[in-house]
Amino acid sequence: MYYITLNNQTIGPMSAEQMMAYNVTNETPVSRDGGEWQPLYTYPELMERYQKSGKSYAANAEVSSKKTLCGIMAILLGGLGVQYFVMGKTAAGLITILLAIVTCGLWQIVTLIQGIMMLCMTESDFKRKYIDSTSTLPLF
Repeated sequence: MYYITLNNQTIGPMSAEQMMAYNVTNETPVSRDGGEWQPLYTYPELMERYQKSGKSYAANAEVSSKKTLCGIMAILLGGLGVQYFVMGKTAAGLITILLAIVTCGLWQIVTLIQGIMMLCMTESDFKRKYIDSTSTLPLF
């Protein structure tokens, strides 16, 4: 039996088959007894099920395309907060628009740097920092 942590909540005990019904990734923290937590990829039997489920390719492709789109939007239209709207962080998009107005467009420099950093980071870092983050305005 396994336990997983999703959105700062511990779920379990459950079988490996039941675990695949959740939105797990290869980085999802997993424990066999609720004690020591390790990423899902450290369990060969779970990774085999994960890869067979097809989630690994679909999740990575979705994050990769979102990362690329957000990076380009941050470089080109960062002052309008488009990158945050694409991520589903509406409050951050509105705050970005407000900051662009208040700083007379100088906020665009910050979003330019942010866009470059988005394009250079790994998919897992992007997902952790921007998609899964509970921060209202994730920057760097």
